[in-house]
Amino acid sequence: MTSEPTYGETALLTPANMLTAFRLLIAPVFIYMIIANRISWWTALVGFLAAMSDYFDGVVARRHGTTTSGAFLDPLADKVIVLGSLYALILSRTPGLGGFIVPSIIITLREIWMSVVRSRASKKGISIPASKIAKWKTFTQDWAIALCVLPVTAHHAWIGVTTIWIATVLTVYTGWRYYVDGQKVGLSES
Repeated sequence: MTSEPTYGETALLTPANMLTAFRLLIAPVFIYMIIANRISWWTALVGFLAAMSDYFDGVVARRHGTTTSGAFLDPLADKVIVLGSLYALILSRTPGLGGFIVPSIIITLREIWMSVVRSRASKKGISIPASKIAKWKTFTQDWAIALCVLPVTAHHAWIGVTTIWIATVLTVYTGWRYYVDGQKVGLSES
């Protein structure tokens, strides 16, 4: 039994979108904090708030109904937080975090490609929701970043680098799955 959505599909000012807007607003603060003072409980707290707002955004959206604006804004906020944080870690010039360069490029290319795929799908009236494994991908990316700012793990760069490589494998796999699934519904056709 499914309940009737609280908000229409075109609604913009929904609780889920407000959480997404919060994430978009806190992203530059978090990115700045990584560059200015990477290893800090405050930096970790701001990152934790961003990650938790992503989690609760999903919970609220499922409870009240998803919207087309949320389907656009939520992945955008994820991209801003994750990519901005990855490049901020690289810019921090921390020894050992050079291992983030190749994964960051791979993740960036996948995200650009997915943005194109989602755009083409939306023009055809097809929504591409995040799969469970894609949610794990984002979770792993968030943890890789967290491990680089938490004072208890940040001095061991290999932990964050290993985790970001796991996230990169998940990123490539989910991109491939979206491609295969897109073929089944005709997204490859113009």
